[in-house]
Amino acid sequence: MGKKLTIYDIADKLKVSPATVSRSLNDHPSISAKTKQRIVSHAKAMGYRTNKFAVNLRQQKSNAIGVIVPKLNSYFMSTVISGIEKVANTFGYNLIISQSLESEEKEKLNARTLYESGVDALMVSLAYETSDYDHFSVFKNHNIPLLFFDRVHQFENCTKILIDNVQAGFDATEHLIQQGCSSILHVSGNLNRSVYNDRLKGFKEALNQYKIGYSSFNLLET
Repeated sequence: MGKKLTIYDIADKLKVSPATVSRSLNDHPSISAKTKQRIVSHAKAMGYRTNKFAVNLRQQKSNAIGVIVPKLNSYFMSTVISGIEKVANTFGYNLIISQSLESEEKEKLNARTLYESGVDALMVSLAYETSDYDHFSVFKNHNIPLLFFDRVHQFENCTKILIDNVQAGFDATEHLIQQGCSSILHVSGNLNRSVYNDRLKGFKEALNQYKIGYSSFNLLET
């Protein structure tokens, strides 16, 4: 493996000071446009790569947003991530995406890794298994923005994005009833997740409004 190119190598090649190289690569206003262009062009030609970690450490900003989702092979999640990335890129941010695979332990590991990577914010859709949320406290304690979407947790002073799942459950059930269905099975995910619990609530409300009884036989929890 060859020696990593540094600003000292560029400075030696161009017969300028390392400080001039550093300032040019960081677009410092004290360096003339002509000098900047010369140094940047030579740096690219020599294969120089900026040490993003050092820059982030110095600036205390990574311009990266962490995202944890249950699974990536989901049309819904891939669509959400596409939307997040489109907006984030517009404002100069990149995403670091990880998946929990519905495992609380993997979600904890992902959260720790993203925190240690210095992300500027974290967006999370919770895993099925998650019942302990302490792994997100480090973000709150250090004033790193924390946002939950779809599968959310009721953290105090924390942003949550979700649809009205009670109404969605009601509307879907009402539609079936109006089509003549009276014996309806509600297939649900883990009811510890608010998204599924709210949909079940809407299902029950629709049955009640149309005077249809509910029992445990109307529910299949996967």
